[in-house]
Amino acid sequence: MSLLIEHIGELVTNDPTRGDGSPLGLIRDAALVIEDGHVAWVGSTTSVPAADERIDAGGRTAIPGFVDSHSHLVFAGDRAAEFAARMAGAPYTGGGIRTTVAATRAASDTKLRTNVARLHREALSQGTTTIEIKSGYGLTVDDEVRSLRIAGEFTSETTFLGAHTVPAGSGADGWNADRYTELVCGEMLAAARPYARWIDVFCERGAFDEAQSRAVLTAGIKAGLLPRIHANQLTAGAGVQLAVELDCASADHCTHLSPADVEALAGSATVATLLPGAEFSTRSPYPDARALLDAGATVALATDCNPGSSYTSSMPFCLALAVREMTMTPAEALSSATAGGARALRRTDVGHLGIGARADIALLDAPSYLHLAYRPGVKLVSTVFVGGLLSKELLDGEPSS
Repeated sequence: MSLLIEHIGELVTNDPTRGDGSPLGLIRDAALVIEDGHVAWVGSTTSVPAADERIDAGGRTAIPGFVDSHSHLVFAGDRAAEFAARMAGAPYTGGGIRTTVAATRAASDTKLRTNVARLHREALSQGTTTIEIKSGYGLTVDDEVRSLRIAGEFTSETTFLGAHTVPAGSGADGWNADRYTELVCGEMLAAARPYARWIDVFCERGAFDEAQSRAVLTAGIKAGLLPRIHANQLTAGAGVQLAVELDCASADHCTHLSPADVEALAGSATVATLLPGAEFSTRSPYPDARALLDAGATVALATDCNPGSSYTSSMPFCLALAVREMTMTPAEALSSATAGGARALRRTDVGHLGIGARADIALLDAPSYLHLAYRPGVKLVSTVFVGGLLSKELLDGEPSS
C-alpha cells in the first residue's frame, strides 16, 4: 500500500542533494510517496507517480519529525514551587533531583506509566516522532529497572542514568559518591542492561567527578551499552573531554565550554546536544551555539523534559529559544532538532526525509519552516505521521520510536 502526500508548500528533506541544494534540501510545491512506512519518492507535485492513496497537504509545510534525544519522562511529583523560587532569585543547584526521586519511588507503576503516556502524547502532538527517555529518578536497583522497563514501552531509545545523583541516606544505609558508583557499575548495571540501549552519567561538581564518570561509562561500554554524558552544565569541567575520549554519541548541556572543549567536539563524532529549555527554566547562561557551529561541531537540540529544570515537551519551543537566545539561524535550529538529534542517537533512519528514511513527518499550518521560530508559542503542527501512519491512529497505542 502506497500513500502520496502532495501539494506540500515547502518540504524540508534535510538532504542537500534535493531541491534547492541547501542543507535543508528544500523543495517547494512538493510531494512524497510512502511505502511500507518509509519514504519511497520525493519530488515536485507536477511529476508525482501513481499511488494507492492520496492526501492533499493544502500548501502546508512538511518537516521531518523532531528527534528529541534527551528527556527524563519517568517521574512522579511536581516541582513548581522550586521553579517559582528560582524566578524569585534562588539559584539552581541540581539538588531538587532528590525530591523527584522520593516521589518516583513512592509512585505505582500505573502512575508512572500514565505520566509518561501524557508527556509522550504532548511531545507527539508537537511533532516529536523519536524520543530518548532516561531513568535516573529511582536510584535503587529495582526502581531503575522499573523506570527503564516503563520507558521501553514508549521508545527503543532508553538510557540507564543510575548515576544521576548520589541518593540520600544516613547511618548504615548512607551513600557517598564512590560507594554508590560501585553499585551503579555492578549490580545496578547488570539488572538494567536488558532494558537499556544507552548509559549516561551526570559528570558535574556535586554529582560524579571525572574518575567516577569514567568508571560508569567504561562499565556500561563493557556491558554493551552505548555512552552519552551530561557534561559541563553547571560549571566548566571534564565532561566534554571525557565524552570525546570515550567516543560518546553525545555530550549534553555544554553550557560552560572552553575553547579546547569546542575544538575537541568539532574534531570528533560526539554531538553537542544543547538544551535551551534548561537555561530558560533556571535563568542560567545559554550555551554558545554559535561557537560550536562555526567550529564545525555537530549540534543537536533537545527538550531535557523533566520536572525540575526544564518541564517542557515542546521541541518547537526549544527551537525558538535556540534562534532567539543562542543566535542560531532558523535553518540551523531545525536541522539540529531533527538531523542533529538523529546523529546524537546514532540513527540514520530518522531526522530526514530522503529516500529510505522512516516516514516520520510533521505537517505545519504555515507556509514555511521559518514560522517555527517566527511564531513562538503557537501550535503549528497540524498532522503527524509516524512510520507512515497518522498519529491519531497511534495515540491510544503509544508507538515506540
